Amino acid sequence: QLQASGGGLVQAGGSLRLSCQASGRIFSNGVMGWFRQAPGKEREFIAAIRWSGGSTYYADSVKGRFTISRDNAKNTAYLQMNSLKPEDTAVYYCAAGYSIILSTIRLIRAYDFWGQGTLVTVSS
Repeated sequence: QLQASGGGLVQAGGSLRLSCQASGRIFSNGVMGWFRQAPGKEREFIAAIRWSGGSTYYADSVKGRFTISRDNAKNTAYLQMNSLKPEDTAVYYCAAGYSIILSTIRLIRAYDFWGQGTLVTVSS
């Protein structure tokens, strides 16, 4: 089970940090990802991190602004979001999967477990 938190209202240019805590241990072949869904749009990949080794992957739209990280001891992944823009407004979901190969790491169907979502609103 995944619990996402940290969303809120922020002005453009501001920052937020989202957290995603897993209720159980994340195994070494696990991947945790963040997706978002804006009103009227499809859910899209934002970032992912491999639990073992910490390799990270980003969507082009957030590269250089967002940073994904994890705390193995706390079974928690984070998404640090800086230089937020109004177009970043969305419900953000964390997800987890196992043995995800590189070619599918950005795909929704690669993840088996999903959090409930946390709303991020960026005002202009």
